[in-house]
Amino acid sequence: MASPITRRQFVAGAALTLGASGAASTEPTDAQPNVLVIHVDQHRIDALGAYGNTDIRTPHIDALAADGVRFVNSFCPYPVCTPSRYSMLSGVYVHQHRGWTNHSTLYPGTETFPSILRDAGYHTKAVGKMHFTPTYLDLGFQEMALSEQNGPGRWDDDYHRELKRHGLVDRNDLEDQLREYRRDARAEYWETFGALPSNLPDAFHSTTWVGDRALDTIEQWTPAGNLLMAGFIKPHHPFDPPAEWAGAYDPAKLTLLPGWTDACLPRDVALSKGYFTNEDLTEPALRRVMAYYYAAIEHIDHHVGRILAALKRKGLYDDALIIYTSDHGDYMGFHHMILKGNNMYDPLVKVPLIVKYPKSAHKGAVSQALVSNLDLAPTILAQAGRPRGPDMRGLDLADHPNGRDVILAEGRGGRHAMVRTKDRKLILAHGKGEDLFFDLHDDPEELRNRFADPERQTEIDALAQTARAWRDPDNLPKTHLDENAPIIDQPNVPSRDDDHRDVMIAYYQEKMDGERRAEG
Repeated sequence: MASPITRRQFVAGAALTLGASGAASTEPTDAQPNVLVIHVDQHRIDALGAYGNTDIRTPHIDALAADGVRFVNSFCPYPVCTPSRYSMLSGVYVHQHRGWTNHSTLYPGTETFPSILRDAGYHTKAVGKMHFTPTYLDLGFQEMALSEQNGPGRWDDDYHRELKRHGLVDRNDLEDQLREYRRDARAEYWETFGALPSNLPDAFHSTTWVGDRALDTIEQWTPAGNLLMAGFIKPHHPFDPPAEWAGAYDPAKLTLLPGWTDACLPRDVALSKGYFTNEDLTEPALRRVMAYYYAAIEHIDHHVGRILAALKRKGLYDDALIIYTSDHGDYMGFHHMILKGNNMYDPLVKVPLIVKYPKSAHKGAVSQALVSNLDLAPTILAQAGRPRGPDMRGLDLADHPNGRDVILAEGRGGRHAMVRTKDRKLILAHGKGEDLFFDLHDDPEELRNRFADPERQTEIDALAQTARAWRDPDNLPKTHLDENAPIIDQPNVPSRDDDHRDVMIAYYQEKMDGERRAEG
């Protein structure tokens, strides 16, 4: 499936294997710590108090950071939801697992940390947004209680079935995510760039729904051998916290995040005009978006606090491995853009990463190391005493405190490749756009493209050689998609052969039509 591993990777994998207990265990032990992975969507790294943002209130995530390691140079391997998630689960790059788009399937035979933990006797569960195809794809989770957003998953998942049972519809999300509703969306949606209060009561908002089910799962945990991945949809657009949270921040009092420019850069416009038209973004509109974005993050923080409090009350917090991260960031004003879908600038590819190790090892540490979400699978497996999958490219972060020499990332279907050091960044477009090179020491906001600078060619050539050694852009595998791939066998998983999607689509169409009629 993947390219051959290097000798260094082989030695590292062998060391983990020798350090484990030998034959695979089938019953969890105290040496198999509980693992909680809190995975949010589209969270810019500097939108947390722990990362120095003095405007936002995130006391519970900040407290987790104080008990663990906060990584300040943490990156995703591909700044799109599904490809990034597959890489985090499998520890391999997108060109290896072949899940290039949000509608893709992890390549058969690709090992994941949930599947390895399950085979070692862990009870494994996923709650919230996973963004797999098929929706309940078997990647090692024995149980899945899902709340999806993009694609057909919303017609399969537990969350939207519950909304239907209560006669509700997530109107903002439908207008933002489904083309047939977006083209007729309210003027308010376009004017606010999707920043408006949710039409749902807090109890049925996706953030609360995920938080409640994660909490219920934690309440059932035993002292060891449990894995929970809690995936929050937010702060992904639309920026629609519940009404009780929507007014938490005054837009006028917020400090614009680094990188705001008065207009879009021509190179960015040439690449993509944006999901909303970035050129139409104004500072007042951005401030409103930021206020709702921060409110959505604070809403998540509230539920993270509930989950951590339950772990402490049950006496499970100290011995647990707890991770907080995101699949990608958000421009949030950088170069006059919001959301994603353009060049791999830092606000998009940098993600928060907090790792609280069992027994509070490395408590309160701040790491400057270059790390990737590829590193989470080997790190989790090492803490659980299990050998990594032979194809995994990540590092065990506890065993490699200095991280990587370079960060490698892909984008735009593999057409773009990024090589980033501590203070240099090369983005190769391979004839599909503009190649970029930035001196991040002198130009942290990535404004001045030095790719054609004669004095920089030695640096550029060295980074380009690293990119070529990593992957061949002319021979990338195609997207793997298998709607009939194996799914988990649980009572809440709908049949692939019934008409449940048609029923769901008809219900939501009826509810949306009713909402519009009520508005006249």
